[in-house]
Amino acid sequence: MLKVGVIGGGSISEFHIIPYMKNDGVELVALCDSNEQRLAKVGERYSVTELYSNYEELLQDPEIDAVSICTWNNTHAVIAIAALEAGKHVLVEKPLSMTVAQALAVEAAVKKSGKVLQVGFVRRHGDNTKLLKQFIDQDELGEIYYAKASCLRRLGNPGGWFSDQSKSGGGPLIDLGVHMIDICWYLMGKPRPVSVSGNTYSKLGNRSHIQNLSFYQAADYDPALNDVEDLANALIRFDNGASLFVDVSFTLHAKEDELYVKLFGEKGGAEIEPKLVMVTEKNNTILNVTPQVDNLSFDFEKAFKNEINHFVDCCKEGKETIAPVADGVQIMRMLNAVYESAKTGKEVYL
Repeated sequence: MLKVGVIGGGSISEFHIIPYMKNDGVELVALCDSNEQRLAKVGERYSVTELYSNYEELLQDPEIDAVSICTWNNTHAVIAIAALEAGKHVLVEKPLSMTVAQALAVEAAVKKSGKVLQVGFVRRHGDNTKLLKQFIDQDELGEIYYAKASCLRRLGNPGGWFSDQSKSGGGPLIDLGVHMIDICWYLMGKPRPVSVSGNTYSKLGNRSHIQNLSFYQAADYDPALNDVEDLANALIRFDNGASLFVDVSFTLHAKEDELYVKLFGEKGGAEIEPKLVMVTEKNNTILNVTPQVDNLSFDFEKAFKNEINHFVDCCKEGKETIAPVADGVQIMRMLNAVYESAKTGKEVYL
């Protein structure tokens, strides 16, 4: 049995806890959260009795083999390094860190420890992604030279730590953009980024005055706290000549929310969000191809189940993770470059 501890008891933690509990090869033995009241509730809910308010104490438990890190972004790197140094395998929620320097420090700790570190790029584990990846690997799309992704919320600033830059590192770019950039980059074959041109805007704030329109609010939602951007966009160029355009928002004067991920290749194209569809040419005719599968859309809960099970297999069987620390470092380079480009008004070369 792989004995696991989960660090962080906020809303994202249940997407780790439940799959661990359903995995026959795992024993969930410990939980940790600095908020002792929340910790007690989560422990009672999932019948976990080993409860820690300090992650360092949890890491001292020699029986724990692996941990999930489900904390604020500003703690990801320091906890990951501490866990690796304590001999634990690590699944760390995205983003890997808040800076490139932190990401490189985590990468060094992984190499030194020899332990598994998997970054929580959950969209890589979606059934729709796995199916499309098979077609891409068989060269059905040919060379993918352009991708575009958009995740626009017209009203969707979760508040709390999400809107506190000291804890989150930014707004929709580091929260939503990390997923959009990663899934495109992953399916494009992970080409090396060479330059980034980006913009961020803080024009609308969190619009907490809006009435009659509900949205997800973090547990520590505070309408008075918001110092992150509300919109970001970027053009990323890669060493193989391919390019990626992405835009994301927490709040925007848009008619409706918008989510899409599109890939364009020499032989064909594909959309993976909101539903999987492929485009090809046969007999001098353009065809839109819809795979006949149970679910063409991204299933959040199923993807987390796949992600957790993959992490467990990597820990127990020595399999190579599909979301290694090196990928977390490259994504941080791109995210940080967007913020730097927006700040300086210049293209950033990597």
